[in-house]
Amino acid sequence: MSAMNDVPATAMPAPRRHPLTWVPTLYLAQGLPFYAVALVAGQMLKSMGVPNEQIARWTGLLGLAWAFKALWSPFLELAPSRRMAVVACQVIGGACLALVALALQLPLWFGLCMALLACVALASSTHDIVADGIYIASLDAREQAAYAGWQGAFFNAAKFLSLGGLLILAGALESRLGVTSAWTTVFLLLGGAMALLGLYHVRALPATPHTLTGSARNVRAIGATLVDVLKTFFARPGIWVAILFIILFRAGEGQIQSIGPLFLRDARAVGGLGLTTSEVGWVYGTVGTGAFLAGSILGGYFTAWLGLKRALPFLIVAMNLPNAVFWYLSEAQPESLTLIAGALGVEMFGYGFGFVGVILFIMQVLASGRYQAAHYALGTGFMQLGFVLFRTISGDIQAALGYRDFFVWVLVASVPVLVLSRFMRIEPVPE
Repeated sequence: MSAMNDVPATAMPAPRRHPLTWVPTLYLAQGLPFYAVALVAGQMLKSMGVPNEQIARWTGLLGLAWAFKALWSPFLELAPSRRMAVVACQVIGGACLALVALALQLPLWFGLCMALLACVALASSTHDIVADGIYIASLDAREQAAYAGWQGAFFNAAKFLSLGGLLILAGALESRLGVTSAWTTVFLLLGGAMALLGLYHVRALPATPHTLTGSARNVRAIGATLVDVLKTFFARPGIWVAILFIILFRAGEGQIQSIGPLFLRDARAVGGLGLTTSEVGWVYGTVGTGAFLAGSILGGYFTAWLGLKRALPFLIVAMNLPNAVFWYLSEAQPESLTLIAGALGVEMFGYGFGFVGVILFIMQVLASGRYQAAHYALGTGFMQLGFVLFRTISGDIQAALGYRDFFVWVLVASVPVLVLSRFMRIEPVPE
């Protein structure tokens, strides 16, 4: 099954839009709400005095929306337009982010913020399904590989806009207006950005042809299709090894993304680096941003040139550079902000370069056959499930081990996927 559709198959095709006019902005809009939930909320909670283990647990649990998004993906076929479904998700997510800003002013702010962020997570995970459907339907296999770098770059550029510009702003406003007012401003800006992206995409996104028509476009038929989607996915030879590979691919990253920024801000007396909110923002927003974008784009072209099978070992090693970087920082405890920024630049380059690997593995190995978009959603759901599982437990592990031993543990957690990659079938899995 393909994802949702915009125009009938018999309609005159519209002029083809160049991928660079919509791929970057589409995946920026996919990344902003994701990182608002996964990272910005954690930094806000840190400033509000919430303990690390609670931050990791709650922001991790919110990620379950991305893990299970495939279960409702077939029913999105009932929407009349894939393009307008993307726009609706962007606007709804933006509105909920703006409401988080208002909730911070209320006595029961924590519960209200978690509820609103859960709504953001649901809108964003739904957005992922239709956005990825547009990407897969609009580009051929070679273009998918070539633009995967741009896709990954702008999805994760949202991370650095969040941990860069917004953290710098939050740090400056915390000292002037106080913590609550600072983060109110940040979430209002996030909401506004999502609304603007939604307006741009009304016209910028390409249309794609209908694949379901007539009686196929009803709840019962789509429910039957969902059953067939699941049966064909899990019947693929070697599927469980592939799922284990996907889950373990982000084992280290899920823990680093949760604890790494908190480590940078925690006091040196407890093993952190003692950076301010603004300093963390400057590090991620300057060296980190440039290194990540370079790594992502180069990773895409590198994989298109070498082929996924030959490139994958290099991508896995690059993906685990961040684990080694944080272990070094916890051991050396450097005081030079320049040295810290350089180390995090290595981390970001490796993460950007390696992230392409898991995306293309799912897209080209598991998302083949009749149900490309639905199987891609299932694959990315398992990827997110692994991310959520490791992220959710990361705070408790860090609290038990301390920062230095925690980063040793993360290095160990990256070994299984390296071993498993030697036994992986890196070619389309037949249904």
